[in-house]
Amino acid sequence: MAEKLKFSDEHLWVRVEGDQVQVGLSDYLQHKLGEIISVHLPDAGNEIERGEPLGEVESSNEVHELISPVTGVVVSCNTELEDQPTMVNEDPYHTGWLIEVELRDDSEFDDLIDPDEYEEMIAGEDEE
Repeated sequence: MAEKLKFSDEHLWVRVEGDQVQVGLSDYLQHKLGEIISVHLPDAGNEIERGEPLGEVESSNEVHELISPVTGVVVSCNTELEDQPTMVNEDPYHTGWLIEVELRDDSEFDDLIDPDEYEEMIAGEDEE
């Protein structure tokens, strides 16, 4: 797992990419959901709010609502997921990214969980 990733309690990762951040599903979440069969994301130009729904992924097991880890404007969406949603399963931290966002408040990135803390969190969830 790359050190520059941060995680939300809702199992989304955030990576700083220049002036923007990329957002995607954690490997833990994509494993838990199973094979992703469709991805529904906001359009570029849409505002998203931290803690509010930004879209959903449908898997062979369930429809899972995605809760935004940041607030800002969606700059781009990974349109390849429309035809190849399993990219989220195959490479969740790279080719399976979901959206790129221009942050409204850079400090939100600092409020997210570091990879080590995230590993501890999911280890605790697996024990439940």
